[in-house]
Amino acid sequence: MANSHILVGAITNPLQPVVRRISTSDLYYALARGYDDFAAFPSYAVFLCVIYPLLGILLIGLTSGTLSLLPLAVPIAAGFALVGPVAAIGLYELSRRREAGLDSSPSHVFDVLHSPSLGAIIALSVLLMAIYLIWLVVAYALYIVIFGYSAPASIDQFITDWLTTPRGWTLIIARWGIGFLFAALVLSISAISFPLLLDRDVGAVDAMQTSLRVMAANPLPMALWGLIVAALLVIGSIPFFVGLTVVLPLLGHATWHLYRRTVEPGHNPHPDYQPREHPHHSAADFPVALLPTHWWGKSDIGQNG
Repeated sequence: MANSHILVGAITNPLQPVVRRISTSDLYYALARGYDDFAAFPSYAVFLCVIYPLLGILLIGLTSGTLSLLPLAVPIAAGFALVGPVAAIGLYELSRRREAGLDSSPSHVFDVLHSPSLGAIIALSVLLMAIYLIWLVVAYALYIVIFGYSAPASIDQFITDWLTTPRGWTLIIARWGIGFLFAALVLSISAISFPLLLDRDVGAVDAMQTSLRVMAANPLPMALWGLIVAALLVIGSIPFFVGLTVVLPLLGHATWHLYRRTVEPGHNPHPDYQPREHPHHSAADFPVALLPTHWWGKSDIGQNG
């Protein structure tokens, strides 16, 4: 009964974030404010994101050392954009605190661990990771369809076949086309989902629905935002992902301010997070992670009453 009450409660809750219409000027505003946040605390913003490019270099190095996995090198690097929103959670939190006039020291990047919406954040993060893994499977399947099961003879031969042959260009075009669909899906469900989860006590379903509503209300500006993000990620990836140490914090902070432009402020935003214990849930209670955590208490009361 408790789980049924929690699941039904998400449908009957009448409170929905109010979505605004924006223009391209709002995108430039978000980028400018994002840069302002980055300039206010660049040292630890870069520190947080340096792990991201180093991980990219490591993974490409691993695939380059194993010729059978070499065809996955480019999809691994390109697919990082699919999990970028997860990597930037700490940056959203720093921008949130700075905007609210709270202490924005480096240690507060971990305050997301005390967020009332932590379960939903984890659930949405797992979803994006699953999409990333599906992308890798699809990208590798495309390579097999076009080039067969044989591993490249060498790195030089792989690059030559990839860039100078009709089959190579077919692979590039097919991957770009399918990769665009994956990127559009992730942008649609996560454009403002994580900032919303940090700002309010909502569930992952509510966050994704709100992100989809923002996309539907602002198709052209949000499409342009997606192109800006993609272009900056490409620029930041050359050479060897070093530029991402600047691009990622800039985009992370800017995404928080884009959220502020696209969604009306709520009546009950989170104040400062305080460490607290959450009620224990078993594996059977996984759907709870998709719903606002303040309902957990209601379910516990129902169980005890």
